[in-house]
Amino acid sequence: MRWGLRGLLALLVLMVFAIGLFAIVNPPTTPYILSESRRLGGVDHQWVNFDEIAPVMARSVVAAEDANYCLHWGFDMAEIRRALDAGGRRGASTISQQVVKNVYLWPGRSWPRKALEAVMTPMLEALWTKRRILEVYLNVAEFGEGVFGVEAAARTYFRVAPDRLSATQAARLAAVLPDPKRRSARKPSRFVAKRARSIADGAATIAVDGRAACFED
Repeated sequence: MRWGLRGLLALLVLMVFAIGLFAIVNPPTTPYILSESRRLGGVDHQWVNFDEIAPVMARSVVAAEDANYCLHWGFDMAEIRRALDAGGRRGASTISQQVVKNVYLWPGRSWPRKALEAVMTPMLEALWTKRRILEVYLNVAEFGEGVFGVEAAARTYFRVAPDRLSATQAARLAAVLPDPKRRSARKPSRFVAKRARSIADGAATIAVDGRAACFED
């Protein structure tokens, strides 16, 4: 039991160190990006700072993936209850949870992975600012096969820098989440176009009602 407790303590210290490190150092890659790079023979991925990303892009991904982002501590309990009521047919992962899964954990689903996610998400919220969490998310999210991060997505699909994205372009990029391999920002299907319009409305709403305040100046 003593050795087990020591091992658990060492694991917790390692997690705190890893999370604290990336609070100030940009993650160079992620396990999933490495996996896709090996599979495809390379990927398009270039880091950009939060100030180099159009504000409407940040609002769009929040509107699309986690509308209560500024209001929760890593887990959106209201969304979790809705997901349970729907019988698990809808997702309830927050942006914070997705950052933990993308940056620190291996691809796939398993109980050990879920347990680590449950422990590390509150740690992430405690050690990182909301702005930092969103910055990392925008830089590691997959926007298409071999296209990772908003810089590569803006350049690949719209031939613009990420700080030049329009509201419509930002909404289209956000609309391909969380299924970027089967959805296209460049040639959106009827479903993606409809979802993008809804996201654009949501991004405008959270800009007005204060739900973007935690990551905007």
